[in-house]
Amino acid sequence: MISLELARDLHAAGLIWSPLAGDRFTVKNEAMADAVYHLADMTVDVQQFVGGSVIGFNGVAEWALDSVQLEETLWLPREDQMRAVLGDTFAGLAKTDAGYAVVLTLKGERHTFDHIDAECAYGRALLAHLRTG
Repeated sequence: MISLELARDLHAAGLIWSPLAGDRFTVKNEAMADAVYHLADMTVDVQQFVGGSVIGFNGVAEWALDSVQLEETLWLPREDQMRAVLGDTFAGLAKTDAGYAVVLTLKGERHTFDHIDAECAYGRALLAHLRTG
């Protein structure tokens, strides 16, 4: 899973979240930042209201929180989601001695983004993709 710092950087670079079942997220609150939640049709779902979208926590007894505004959450995209956003710039993923390398073609040049974790390698590559526009 990508780090909160990388998720924040992706959000700041313009990554847009359209929540779907199975997505991972955290709440932008220091006391809750370490907890990762998953959208699921039965317990945690997106509810649309006139004023915007909220994530509702349905029937979760230990929560004193019924819902949170979508803007108060931080998406933690999965590998497949980041690969989809990379589109045609994605040139490959390789296992290395140190972990993983994601290769992109950005403006005609190949770039490699390494990390011990494959999702973090994808996150670094996506960040570069978003920043190059």
